[in-house]
Amino acid sequence: MFKIDILQRILADGMVAIVRADTPDAALALAEACIAGGVTALEVAFTTPDTLGILKTLRQRHGDAVLLGAGTVLDPETARMAILAGAQFIISPGVNTDTIRLCNRYQVPAMPGAMTPTEIVTALEAGADIVKVFPGEAFGPEYIKALRAPLPQAPLMPTGGVTLENMGDWFQYGSVAVGIGSSLTGPAKNGDYAAVTANACAFVQRMLEIKQSRL
Repeated sequence: MFKIDILQRILADGMVAIVRADTPDAALALAEACIAGGVTALEVAFTTPDTLGILKTLRQRHGDAVLLGAGTVLDPETARMAILAGAQFIISPGVNTDTIRLCNRYQVPAMPGAMTPTEIVTALEAGADIVKVFPGEAFGPEYIKALRAPLPQAPLMPTGGVTLENMGDWFQYGSVAVGIGSSLTGPAKNGDYAAVTANACAFVQRMLEIKQSRL
């Protein structure tokens, strides 16, 4: 799949679910619960044991029906391993220009994390495709509006603090997509994957409402 196709799908979906767990089996169960609820873009965090094995398993199970990314990628070596394991996009908590360069070499979307205007511009100059505004909960949705005043060209994806109740606000202020963590996946900590699937359905429905309101 070409890079442009991956980016278009992420923008069309509007959200990426963050898969983070204490064991590989829990991560797979969490990922499947999100997919069952209609989420089709997942970020598997490298803080999860055997992230590479999880990526390979999900790729084998779902092919290109589900977009798979690797998250918490700190360096180009990890990014390269993730891409070989099937990751179609790379997300980082900070800006590492070597990682962005590696992603561009293999035409895989790079989504580094940034918070300040300086960090965002540094990421864009290095070739970032989407900038993950992290941690989003530190300032809230209005921070996206503030950032886009001087940087209207920046494609921003807030992560952290995105909920069903405020998701519309993030898009109203100019986000191109959102990363969703505990507000979606929280019940998995208690083994309640059915609740995760219900949350996923609710987020997918809310996203449809947001899109329809923007027509």
